[in-house]
Amino acid sequence: MASNAAVPFWRTAGMTYITYSNICANLVRNCLKEPYKTEALSREKVHFSISKWTNGKPEKPTIRSDSSEE
Repeated sequence: MASNAAVPFWRTAGMTYITYSNICANLVRNCLKEPYKTEALSREKVHFSISKWTNGKPEKPTIRSDSSEE
């Protein structure tokens, strides 16, 4: 039971750290006042690649783009 206490709550909720951090960043952006809010929202699009590993070798990576619009 003690080892469960060390597990981050985002992992316990079934999220990845990227998903958790995107949610937090979106909340902060939405709390900003103008003109800072518009400026921050224009920079929120994120691009990253994901590679799944099978039998110890990476498969072909896929490029993803995430934003709050999706």
